[in-house]
Amino acid sequence: MTRLLCIGHSALDAIYRVPAIPTFPTKVLASRYVETGGGMAANASFAAKRLGADVEYWGRVGDDALGDRILSELAAAGIGTATVRRVPGCKSPTAAILVADDGERLICIYNDPALDSDASWLPLAAAVLDSARAARVPTVLDADVGPAEALRELCARCDYAIFSTAGLKLASASADPGEGLRNMQRLAGGIVAVTLGEEGALWLEAGRERRETAPRVAAIDTLAAGDVFHGAFALAIGEGRGVAAAARFANAAAALKCTRFGGRLGAPTRAEVEAFLSAGA
Repeated sequence: MTRLLCIGHSALDAIYRVPAIPTFPTKVLASRYVETGGGMAANASFAAKRLGADVEYWGRVGDDALGDRILSELAAAGIGTATVRRVPGCKSPTAAILVADDGERLICIYNDPALDSDASWLPLAAAVLDSARAARVPTVLDADVGPAEALRELCARCDYAIFSTAGLKLASASADPGEGLRNMQRLAGGIVAVTLGEEGALWLEAGRERRETAPRVAAIDTLAAGDVFHGAFALAIGEGRGVAAAARFANAAAALKCTRFGGRLGAPTRAEVEAFLSAGA
């Protein structure tokens, strides 16, 4: 069984189904509501576990009841949480999320400023990516919106840097995905890629653009689709697949997730992804 370590954000999501994302101050009546764990790394952990990986999650939550619930959900899914940091006096991360009938979403996140950035508690210390590279363990970065310099630094220290379109624009100072990838490749120590939603994934290989298109589905909820992609991609790389095969597997997992409401609760199983691919996805 492939072992994965996912490091980063976890939260509790309150998800509301609405007809459309409001563009002006108003009241909206939701047609569905669900609470579930969220956060990029925690969602990737959840997705990879459903796909058959042995997963450990490292992150930080508060020492509150919300943190208890976040960790209990991960543990109930079979994900290791023994090394998660509980920050005293801190509120655990949470998010209110509107998901529209067309599948698009609006996310409002709260991260307590007391959720410190000290990484000395991690078993591999602060330089996790460097430690993994020294041990010849493949690393995958989910490079979303954040400080541009931090995105560039992490890109240089990992094997597979997979950006969101917004993250790539910030890090590369280019709105064109191809140009953005070429800008980041000058810094990268490995493969650089960008997820393009329904258009699939684009990456550079030996200086050339490669693309794996996504299966066409009727999307009802895109929340956590990117996280599912990253979890599935990391698992596929850990199993020894090449970039194209890993991207195809991850595209299929993310597409299936988009057909189900409820954020990461829609993450598919391994059997579902394989059946989807066998059917010509």
